[in-house]
Amino acid sequence: QVQLVESGGGLVQPGGSLSLSCATSGFIFSFSAMSWYRQAPGKQRELVADISTSGSTNYADFAKGRFTASRDNAKKSVYLQMNNLKSEDTAVYYCYVVTFGRWGQGTQVTVSE
Repeated sequence: QVQLVESGGGLVQPGGSLSLSCATSGFIFSFSAMSWYRQAPGKQRELVADISTSGSTNYADFAKGRFTASRDNAKKSVYLQMNNLKSEDTAVYYCYVVTFGRWGQGTQVTVSE
């Protein structure tokens, strides 16, 4: 059974940092491309970053220079380091396994004074 479990969200002030994790099970992680998405209130879910099986990454324009996606195949996990957070980054962040089209439950990130 494919499972994705995000963690690491929370409340942070503008300019702060958060590190999200996504632990996976139920599939061959090292063979699977992964993605991070986010969904803000009242908005559609949008892509944040892709990370290939080799670890190469692509980012949405808003994430470039501030967010870093990575993966650890031994731990079957993907990560999203977010720096210089802005209020507009407030959203539920999800990880997604491309091969199976499955989502995690999401983790809330709130950027506010």
